Amino acid sequence: MTGTETPATPQRIVDVAVGYMAAGQLFAANRIGLFRALAPGPLDAAELAERTGRPENITRILGDALSSLGLLSRVDGRYALTPDTAAYLGGTGEEPDLAPFLTFLETISYPHWQQFPHTADTGEPGELDLTGDRWTTFIGGVMVYNALHARALAQAFDFGSAKRLLDLGGLSAAFALEALRANDVLHTTFVYDPRSVPSVTEAVAEFADRTRVVGAPTPEAEPDGEYDLVMVNHVLHRFGVEENRAILRHARAAAAPGARLLLLDFFLDDDAVPRSLDALHAGEYLVIDGTVVYPEADVRGWLADAGWRPVDRLTLPGSPRVLVAEAV
Repeated sequence: MTGTETPATPQRIVDVAVGYMAAGQLFAANRIGLFRALAPGPLDAAELAERTGRPENITRILGDALSSLGLLSRVDGRYALTPDTAAYLGGTGEEPDLAPFLTFLETISYPHWQQFPHTADTGEPGELDLTGDRWTTFIGGVMVYNALHARALAQAFDFGSAKRLLDLGGLSAAFALEALRANDVLHTTFVYDPRSVPSVTEAVAEFADRTRVVGAPTPEAEPDGEYDLVMVNHVLHRFGVEENRAILRHARAAAAPGARLLLLDFFLDDDAVPRSLDALHAGEYLVIDGTVVYPEADVRGWLADAGWRPVDRLTLPGSPRVLVAEAV
């Protein structure tokens, strides 16, 4: 080892290996209402115990652990929300409340990862139990996470110049709703799986005069019209390669020359340092239900073959990335 090299240390290995402990304490704090208890102002461990109805040693452990992780602050023994937890777990209503997403992770995703050794050995997903109220927990958490992505996209992309938007094959109307709120001349057509038509129609009722909802199986849908903006959000990981090629071709056929495509999903990149959120979700999607996080290089090839030219990549905080492409 030369004098310029950083000496080896076990710190990063240990930090990753005990990551489940941090997740478990975050989930517990969410479940007992610790963040909501702190929303009015700082409390010490005894006050938190009284407010949450849990033992003081537990609130001290949770308070210290979350403070060490930057999710709380601790000053003179009193814990307080940070700006991040105040915005997304404090119940202010200004940003998406991530509490249902954490509940989904704790009760559905986290236990399901116990099957990951099987997935790692075989490449096959685990057995996902969504019986009883577990489906409600699952879809509630997923939709809250989608709402977070939608808000982040609206902050990163200017919807102001678009006039006709096609939302093709998505899982949530939240993305187009953010666009409609940002642009009062925008008209949007949703082409979703027929099973989603009732829920999407209800979700966009306030914009009924500027929206149209059409039911069609996503890989087979061939929307009509010429749109200047197309969104394909959380679609690619749910389908196979040839289906995705068809989806992107159909999206291009419905786009006007020069139209923009927003392709939101997790992607495996070829960057010098891979983005961890995408790489981790590759494991999550596979173990949960066998869906695929595709290499970005492959997706760019599909775009080019379908008549799209990639022009940008947006990295949304705590969310997927967006490949922005132009119709050529």
